[in-house]
Amino acid sequence: MEKLLHYTWKHKLWPLRPLATTDGREVEVIDPGLYNRRDSGPDFFNAKVKIDGQLWVGNVELHTRSSDWYQHGHEQDDAYANVVLHVVELADCEVTDKKGRQLPQIELPVPQQVRDNYAELLRTDQYPPCYRVIPSLSRLKVHAWMAALQTERLEQKTEAIARRAAHCNGSWEDALFITLARNYGFGVNTDAFETWAMQVPLAAVGKHRDDLFQVEAIFMGQAGLLDAEAISPRHRDQALADGYFARLSNEYRYLQHKFGMQPMDPAQWRFLRLRPQNFPHIRLSQLAQFYYDRRATLSALLECRTVADLQKLLQTHATPYWQTHYRREHAQREAPLEGFAHAARHQHRHTHVLRHGPSQAEGGVVRPCLRPARPAATRAKPHHPALAGVRTRGEERRRLAGTHPAQARILRPP
Repeated sequence: MEKLLHYTWKHKLWPLRPLATTDGREVEVIDPGLYNRRDSGPDFFNAKVKIDGQLWVGNVELHTRSSDWYQHGHEQDDAYANVVLHVVELADCEVTDKKGRQLPQIELPVPQQVRDNYAELLRTDQYPPCYRVIPSLSRLKVHAWMAALQTERLEQKTEAIARRAAHCNGSWEDALFITLARNYGFGVNTDAFETWAMQVPLAAVGKHRDDLFQVEAIFMGQAGLLDAEAISPRHRDQALADGYFARLSNEYRYLQHKFGMQPMDPAQWRFLRLRPQNFPHIRLSQLAQFYYDRRATLSALLECRTVADLQKLLQTHATPYWQTHYRREHAQREAPLEGFAHAARHQHRHTHVLRHGPSQAEGGVVRPCLRPARPAATRAKPHHPALAGVRTRGEERRRLAGTHPAQARILRPP
């Protein structure tokens, strides 16, 4: 199974003999890369390997057989354009990427002890390596360790914000915008949103801040989502016939020429395993509205004194067009969910519509949601991407329900 191969590569369970490609070139693995647990795209990101003494930094894809590369359609997928090594159990053919480049391959056998202990290894791989030792430690030592981890985490966040401020020539307002945008990615598109935010010229956008349509045009255009070539051929004609898409594209082209802007590569955006309300189009629309309302400012954030103040400040909603659309090439909310990302497309058998919260005039937040409409009294409270890490006491208990017993005992809130 492919998961066994993932486990073998992740934990560097190489054979005793030197690794080599199928055409005889020597391979040295310096870093197997970051394991892609749930997102679309290659299995390991940012790996470092030496092939014939040449250092390569990129992604690694693993398959049971080489031919699986073509069965999964990777040879036509831009997301696999940066694969530097193809790892397989059985190399039954050569593989090429979208550019026609032949990829180096290595055959990596799965050790017998891994096969014999398959279930146990995959189960324990979900927990920290020290989970068996934790129950024997004193609560004082465990909490001291967790306090140190918390401090390290806060230091990492602080350093990341400082790096963004340095990238923006000391502008803390720009650093705040990039940090907020990053949180709109919800893990899957986190890096893509940060890349996008760094390419948005806020000084130029500020000159058109009183025009929501122009702000949205710049946001969508800089994300590469107004490029007709980036739309799947099946939906391209429908998108081009959409008057709103044409207006956005024309406005962006004018502003792009005016400010000399260059959009990012739209292939960086991920849609697989995303709920429609988390699609980049919806999130960018919410960010445009948030920016237009002049609430994405450091001064407004510093004036907040309570969590309730912060929640009120960060509430936003999609612009009118996106309240009835998930993606520009899809029909309005009265239509079935045909054409949506794979995860959303098969979630329910019957047709669903976009459910809306209270109207903007009532001070509410519009929340596109893939589920039938419910009575107003039972609707969930608005949730903002920047508050994704804040949990209530009930949410914390539900989170611990699926935690390993050794961890739940020490992590349970008092």
